[in-house]
Amino acid sequence: MLKVGVLGAGHLGKIHLRLLNQSEKYNLVGFYDADETNGNNVETEYGYKFFNSIEALIDAVDVVDIVTPTLSHYDCAKQAIAKGKHIFIEKPITNTVEEAEHIRELLSEHNLRGQVGHVERFNPAFIAVKDDIKSPMFIESHRLAEFNPRGTDVPVVLDLMIHDIDIILSLVDSKVKNVSASGVSVISDTPDIANARIEFENGCVANLTASRISLKKMRKARFFQKDAYISVDFLEKKCEVVKMKDAPEQPGDFDMVLQNAEGVKKQIYFDNPDILENNAILDELETFADAINTNTSPIVTLHDGTEALRVATQIINCF
Repeated sequence: MLKVGVLGAGHLGKIHLRLLNQSEKYNLVGFYDADETNGNNVETEYGYKFFNSIEALIDAVDVVDIVTPTLSHYDCAKQAIAKGKHIFIEKPITNTVEEAEHIRELLSEHNLRGQVGHVERFNPAFIAVKDDIKSPMFIESHRLAEFNPRGTDVPVVLDLMIHDIDIILSLVDSKVKNVSASGVSVISDTPDIANARIEFENGCVANLTASRISLKKMRKARFFQKDAYISVDFLEKKCEVVKMKDAPEQPGDFDMVLQNAEGVKKQIYFDNPDILENNAILDELETFADAINTNTSPIVTLHDGTEALRVATQIINCF
């Protein structure tokens, strides 16, 4: 079991603490939080050991789980790597692309493992269909949330849209050619609603919308490719796969058949896979333990996190 410590005991930090404490792959040593009052309260309520300094916690563990505000990710990661510790770092990886690239260099120099907390990669609905998504040419995503003051210190692109940016970059095997976007600040000092268009060199186009001032929640993505349409509902954990194949010469009474202007007939059929329930956050943490123990690449690498931040930054720079 790997000895792990958590930096940051806010809303998400508490979830990480609970799951790491339950995990059979980690030994939770304790946590550090910059707010001493909060740290003492969490220790009293849950029984996790509260360390009074980042240095003391890092010295006591093998893996550092960074769940602090984004602005401090870079400094926390540098301290952990300097002490020879593997790092799990919440998204977005850092505040700037330059910081992310430096963290990647340091990690490589010290021969350590790092993973970024892009948790939607572990969503059971996405896992169920990701192998069906091959060469998508048009992608549409909507990630809408009700207003919550937590997270408004960063633009909605870094708060919400970056989930979908990472998913799309993991599926499209092509370089980004062009990014255009618009964003509007409604309640916060940074954009609360944004729309972005990402064009890839292979012709694929992705249209992304994110809002944190919606009246209802939505987390959906739709993928269109040759002979298939695939939708993923990340919120409801549902998916739909609609495929087309050459129609049989003698269609059955219940076969759905379309004919185009050239007279080509295609049969439409549903190929919805089974969705296996899981805890996505626990899975991302435990697969990182597996990567460390087997000396293999994590599912969401620091390179992945850096590229998601790079595109997110390009989007923000359009505003």
